Amino acid sequence: MANATLFCSLKPIFKQANSTPALHKPGIRQKTRPVTRELLTCGLIWNQKPIVGIVGSVLALALADSATASELPPLLLGTSLPINEPANALSLPTWAIHVSSVIEWITAMALVWQYGEKSGFESWKGLSWGMVPLLGGAFCACTWHFFYNSESLEVLVALQAALTVIGNATMCFAAYRICKLSDRRSQ
Repeated sequence: MANATLFCSLKPIFKQANSTPALHKPGIRQKTRPVTRELLTCGLIWNQKPIVGIVGSVLALALADSATASELPPLLLGTSLPINEPANALSLPTWAIHVSSVIEWITAMALVWQYGEKSGFESWKGLSWGMVPLLGGAFCACTWHFFYNSESLEVLVALQAALTVIGNATMCFAAYRICKLSDRRSQ
């Protein structure tokens, strides 16, 4: 859903043809539901800047293969000294995936928080808080890889595992709260 708003203009893409009452019992508030929906592709206008940026990034990462900092020319590094990285060093595309995943997670947390504020469903803010331990686990993984998976920092692996379990539990609880509060509001 976020990708559609990133790539498209803010024109509506669904048109409701007509509605019929869904409930016909007396004493129960009548609800309407759409009978048919048509996808209007002619109203879909693609923004070119994000698409060009994403396609360019994908091509650059695909063509970079498994480049590491030690393979870069000396002019790009600003020194003529060779860099000796260990064999377990992450490649540039792998680093790009790690960093972009963390950025994506932070963005998702912010969007969930904004949805909770703007929609009036405060329980969605709890989901954003429930995502925090998983972000901490992501920072643990990136830190451990930054220091070439050092044995002295193996405590980060255990901490990442613990934060993942805690984060999954907090997100599950937050989703349960959203479900229960949504059920109460619909009654």
